[in-house]
Amino acid sequence: MNATGPRRRWWPRSVRARTALAAASAAAVILTALGWWVHHDVYRESTGIAQGQTEKQFLALVDQLEKGAVPARRSTVPYEIVATGRRAAVAYGGGMEEFDPGTRHVLPAPPKAELPAPPDDGAAWGYTTRPMRIPARHDSKPGDRFGKDGGTYLVMYDDVRADELSSDRVAALGVAADAQLRVYVVVLPHAAEDIAGAITEATDRRLLRAGLVSLVLIAAVAYFAVRIALRPVEAIRVLTASVTANDPRERVTVPAAGHEISALATTINTTLQRLDNAAAQQRRFVADAAHELRSPLTTLLTSLEVALAYPERTDWPAAATTAARQTRRLQALTEDLLLLARLDTRSPMAGPETVDMTALASRLTEQYPLTERPLTLTCDSTAPALVHGNPDECERLLRNLIDNAARHAAHRIQITVRNQDARVVLTVHDDGPGVPAEDAERIFERFVRLDDARSRDQGGTGLGLAIARDLAHRHRGTLTLTPRTLGACFQLRLPQAPTPAEK
Repeated sequence: MNATGPRRRWWPRSVRARTALAAASAAAVILTALGWWVHHDVYRESTGIAQGQTEKQFLALVDQLEKGAVPARRSTVPYEIVATGRRAAVAYGGGMEEFDPGTRHVLPAPPKAELPAPPDDGAAWGYTTRPMRIPARHDSKPGDRFGKDGGTYLVMYDDVRADELSSDRVAALGVAADAQLRVYVVVLPHAAEDIAGAITEATDRRLLRAGLVSLVLIAAVAYFAVRIALRPVEAIRVLTASVTANDPRERVTVPAAGHEISALATTINTTLQRLDNAAAQQRRFVADAAHELRSPLTTLLTSLEVALAYPERTDWPAAATTAARQTRRLQALTEDLLLLARLDTRSPMAGPETVDMTALASRLTEQYPLTERPLTLTCDSTAPALVHGNPDECERLLRNLIDNAARHAAHRIQITVRNQDARVVLTVHDDGPGVPAEDAERIFERFVRLDDARSRDQGGTGLGLAIARDLAHRHRGTLTLTPRTLGACFQLRLPQAPTPAEK
């Protein structure tokens, strides 16, 4: 069993399910981050609203005091109004009654010197906010707003001068005419937190429900969107599965929309076409090879059977010569077929060396046998022409070109070697009948012979030029037929190798 199987069993195998899970996971991360931000933002805003409400009630108390009205004890915020020259609080409420300020005020009264004369333009003074310590109590109850040991709280306060009020308002407040009053409001942090917490909790519940619904919707939309998008892929898979070696002509349907699946379908069709072409080429190659092998084998077998049937009338030296000639032809054809098979495998070149094409061309010119008919074979070169490659394969390439030229030349074969634009350019030109323009590429196909009138011994097997071009491609070069008014001219271009002085 695969060791990774149990660990990945939880992961869905379907692309649709994986995409939906990935989309839901990404959405969960995003929604969690947004929820965290909304939670803290709502909490901050709620706290600000709670503090704003405390400030609003504080200003309302100051306004009531300036109008000479005594505020009611029922209040959502703890407050206390104290005055100079008075032991008890002028008014209190919202939880300050827990300290019994009717006997003695809890928070300190302001000194008269603390409040300067008001400005002439009648502008209102702003209030002050600072932390103050609340006295400790020993008889606190669990429901009291202030703790048993007291504590430090944020307090808002503002001062009002009694001499700015009318005598009736001063009498209603029960303070002296020259007294200074101070309004205290205690900001209870837990009250603001309770309000903010309640709002935040309600918001969190709604966000959680909305987030879960969103995750389900996102996963469902991603699942069905991928399912719809993969329908052409499933159709391509079904059609591709129907392609067999016996019938590789089936092609997939390319979707009309120009998206990635269309490109995939086009690529698959191109691949199938290449496979079809390769299979057809292989079938033609096998058929041509069988045909080419059948001819010398038939000739060899017939001559031997006739010689054995009439041994007394057989010219045994001539029969042996015919058999040897056909055997050599079989050997050459077999070697060519094996070389083509090796080139078709695209195996990497083993240990490429530096080959001087000028020296190679000069050596083949001197050693090439021209015994069948008089031909002039010359080599024109000006300097060493170095390339990277296999010496035997380079020699085989050039020898095939010379063999082809020798079969078609009338009197002369010219080989030229030049260094041109970081390339080694080698040409083999004969003065034969030439090649028609429409057959300029066909002659490089396997088992192609244009001159059907030639005998098979003189005309070759039709593999020489095909092998030469494959060897040129193997050395990262090209082999083409260059148009000439007289004869055929084959041009070989190979990458030039640096000279030893340049390395």
